[in-house]
Order: sequence, then C-alpha cells, then structure tokens
Amino acid sequence: MSLHLCVPSRLLQVLLTLSLAALLPAWAQSPNGDSGSGNKPAAVDSAAPPASPAQNPPDAAASPQPEKQDKRVFGVFPNYRTTDGNVPFQEIPSRAKILIGLKDSFDWPVYPVAGAFALLYQLENQNPSFGQGMKGYGRRYGTALADQVIGNMMTESFMPVLFHQDPRYFRIGRGHGSSLHRAAYAASRIFVSRTDSGGRQFNYSEWVGNATAVAISNAYYPDTRTAGQNVERLAIACATDAFSQEMKEFWPDVKHWMFHRHDPQPQMLAH
Repeated sequence: MSLHLCVPSRLLQVLLTLSLAALLPAWAQSPNGDSGSGNKPAAVDSAAPPASPAQNPPDAAASPQPEKQDKRVFGVFPNYRTTDGNVPFQEIPSRAKILIGLKDSFDWPVYPVAGAFALLYQLENQNPSFGQGMKGYGRRYGTALADQVIGNMMTESFMPVLFHQDPRYFRIGRGHGSSLHRAAYAASRIFVSRTDSGGRQFNYSEWVGNATAVAISNAYYPDTRTAGQNVERLAIACATDAFSQEMKEFWPDVKHWMFHRHDPQPQMLAH
C-alpha cells in the first residue's frame, strides 16, 4: 500500500549513487590524464609488476610496500576496509573481520547519516504506521540506524566468516589502468570477493548478507513487506555498496586533486 510513498526517495538514492559514481573518476583524473595512455590496464585484482632490478639496490625489499590508507573518505566516511591491492595478499583472522564490521557500524558518522535518512522518510511519510511528530521520527531514526548496523555486520563480519571470504576492498590505484577501468573494477567488487586463501569467488557475503539484513528488516518495517519491496531494498543496499567501493578507489586521487593540484610536481602513489 505504501510502495508509491517509498519510490521517490529510493529513486533519489539510486540516481545520486549512479551520478556520483560517474563523476568520481573524472574528479580523480590528473591534469595529464590517466586515461590509459602509456599505462596498460592491469587485470582485475592484479598485483603491481615487479620493479626492475636495475632500479633497486640488491638489498631492496622484494615486495612493494603497502600504501597508507586514509581512515576516512572526505574526512568523514569510515574507510576501515580499504587495503592496497598491489602487495602480496595476507589473510586476516575472523576477529579482524568482526572488528571491521563493528568500526563501520558504530563510527560517529553513522548516527547523523541515519538521522538524515530518517528525516527524508518522515517527510515522505514512509511506513505510515510509524506516525508523525517526534515519536514517528524516533522510530524512523531507530530503523534507519538498524539498517546500517545490521547490513554492515552481515556483509563485513558474519557472512565473510561463514563463507571464508575477505571483506576488505583491494584498491588498485593509479598507474594500473584508465579511470574507466578502475571504476568498473571498483563496482564489480560487489560481485567478486577474495577468499581467505587469496582466490576469487562470487561475493556471497555481499548478496547473502544484504538479503539477510533485508529479511530481518521486515520485523520492524510493517508497511513494506512485499517481495517487490524487499527486492528493491536489496538492490539499493548493493548499489550503495558499489558506490562505496568507488569512493574507496578514487578518494586518494580526489584528495590530491583538491589539495595538491597546484603542486609543480604532483606526487604519484607509492606502490
């Protein structure tokens, strides 16, 4: 009955996600461009090519050093899952997967984001049985917060432990293909996951985790329990995660463009 009330904000989320995902590679592009000219696109999840012996002293480390990752994208959004995809893979234990989910679920930006979604749902009167006023807003805030916490814990902690998959995002960075190649790689990570042994596998953690979170949400969303509404929420959750991967991939480039674009010699990312 309330599906038509849910559509505007859901479509807004999808359109915003797709438009920002399209803009990120353009923002991240350097003045000289990284459209692939002179850079052969690397294979998805490929490791960085080994350095030439002539360029390194005999006692130099054989493996590239991991790139330091910002803990917050745009200084706000949690970025605890990102790691350098150009260094040798190392398995993380189950407790590390649980910790990643906890950090993403209870970091301070989660609370204002839930508040913003609750306000949007209040204005559209989604789930009318919640009512209006402070009581209605409080229920919408609680359910929006629950959506984020349950979704994070399912996709980043519990399902990765169950399926023996790695919840981290393995960033490939500049010098490993064009911006379009990197954008496609980032978006595709909702379908491809690393296993604990370092192999590739369908991302069961993403889809089963979000599907489980949606199923659980039926317990506190009394007005949106149809199959179509559940599929819509699952699609929104996965699309949001795809956009999150785009931010993780391009944030260092955007940061450089914002703060160092006038440097005489822009520094390239170290691998």
